[in-house]
Amino acid sequence: MAILEKLKENARAKKRHIVLPEGWDERTVKAAAELINNELSDVTVLGDRRLVSEALRAFDVADMPEIIDPASDNRFQNFVKAYYEKRKEKGTSLEDAISAMKNPLFFGAMMVEQGYADGCVAGAASTSSDVLRSALRVIGTKRGVKTVSSFMIMETEMPEYGDGGTLFFADIAVKMAPDPEELADIAISTADSWKCFMGTDAKVAFLSFATKGSAEDASIDKIREALKIAVKKRPDIDMDGELQLDAAVSASVGARKAPGSCVAGKANVLVFPDLNSANIGYKLVERFSKGASATGPVLQGLAKPVNDLSRGAGYSDIVNTALVTIFQAGNGR
Repeated sequence: MAILEKLKENARAKKRHIVLPEGWDERTVKAAAELINNELSDVTVLGDRRLVSEALRAFDVADMPEIIDPASDNRFQNFVKAYYEKRKEKGTSLEDAISAMKNPLFFGAMMVEQGYADGCVAGAASTSSDVLRSALRVIGTKRGVKTVSSFMIMETEMPEYGDGGTLFFADIAVKMAPDPEELADIAISTADSWKCFMGTDAKVAFLSFATKGSAEDASIDKIREALKIAVKKRPDIDMDGELQLDAAVSASVGARKAPGSCVAGKANVLVFPDLNSANIGYKLVERFSKGASATGPVLQGLAKPVNDLSRGAGYSDIVNTALVTIFQAGNGR
């Protein structure tokens, strides 16, 4: 797909450094070999040095990456001190900080925070909540951002939708039931991510089961309030709602259901009302649309890039998410 080729070109040009904390997982090790052999990034793998080295040799790695056992690394005490200083006012003890830095997810996030790596990719063998917790506690949110969220890069073979068949779906992994303020933040963050990745202006649709007053419900009131908040915060972004999916992406339906809308029929960013609908929506497109692919989830709103994986991810998903993380490291989050 076009966006992956763009991300590969960016990675080869930027030569960033990615840390992969789950060195005990075969998919992670294979992804590390792929990144190195294709000269996509420098890599650090966290885990047992002997076991990771043996696994990498089985994948014919061109150059052995840095392999770190967190507890025996010479940066361990400095990382413990940094974490303790950052979290002590929240009740974290020195013992808590030591325990945290023995956790590869926290150690990997601290490598990013301290500048030893440009980004971190994990989640193939860890829960999303664990990955996000490590990122929030070690790195924290980007200045001015309250809501960390995620989006999925959806590429289809239907060029009439989105931008040549590409759309961003949000939030597909983090906020279960966002309130209006959070939903507005998700829309704004995803619009900015679209601009960053795609280089064009976002057209954001707040999705619903109804379009422009065709039904009344508390769930629609939430969407209308979110739109008001988002437009007030960022009047420079084209946003509209409430819109049904067909009104958001189909020019003919959009013109009929929402005439005069700046978004209807032209949406490239789809903001779902909750995590249930977003996650189901992207998986429906991925599974039932021939030639469709999903890259992500991509976390947004963090001060430095950390990205999560599905535990069902293949090694190629880890590679692709690393490419996204490299792009974020060089172009903002």
